[in-house]
Amino acid sequence: MVSAWANENNLVLGQIKVSEKSNEITAIPKLLEVLALKDTIVTIDAMGCQTNIATKIIAKDADYILAVKGNQEQLYQDIKDEFRFGEKISTNLVESLDHGRIETRKCSIITGFQFIENSNKWENLKTVVRIESIREFKNSEKPTEKVVRYYISSLKAEAIDFQKAIRSHWSIENKLHWTLDAAFSEDASRKRTKNASQNFSILNKIALNLLKNEKTSKIGVKSRRMKAGWDNHYLIKVLNLMKV
Repeated sequence: MVSAWANENNLVLGQIKVSEKSNEITAIPKLLEVLALKDTIVTIDAMGCQTNIATKIIAKDADYILAVKGNQEQLYQDIKDEFRFGEKISTNLVESLDHGRIETRKCSIITGFQFIENSNKWENLKTVVRIESIREFKNSEKPTEKVVRYYISSLKAEAIDFQKAIRSHWSIENKLHWTLDAAFSEDASRKRTKNASQNFSILNKIALNLLKNEKTSKIGVKSRRMKAGWDNHYLIKVLNLMKV
């Protein structure tokens, strides 16, 4: 399944099943086609870094931030050269301490390209982005982790804006995929017959949308789900059936 997640609203907006003889590259444009994307920022991992996907997003009056890795080898090398030799680089630095881990994230952006070949084939390309992440673990023997990631974008914004937008992309992992596994045991599901897996995935995501946006209970999604099963009054509240 390929899913679209709205970070600000905690909602799954849609999903599409990947054909057995295809992959996410063909599924993503189909999902984008059915979504209302005007004035939004669409972030996709490296699998979605394709010229036709960038064009589709711009045609929907939205902007894109696409991760770049080895599947776009020439573009990846060109972006590295931009940051190696570029002079006008804007940066933003963020440091955080959480659970004994110190993380430093440096976001660097370039808007005046010198080394990107055929940049015009990427619809509305305006900015290239580099995120340098360093994780240090206090009171632990874990080695320091250093990761560098690259992105292209149709946005022309400040480094701090890209820092926030790219950081929020990972909410699809912990707010959607991880929660579906932890609260709904989706990864352990053995449903395989015909459309069963797709249908139950839709039902799980509808339930997740409802549970995540029920704010009166200060408990996790899994506990909210159990409470809705035990307490009909709470279930009515989750389903938003209460009269005001």
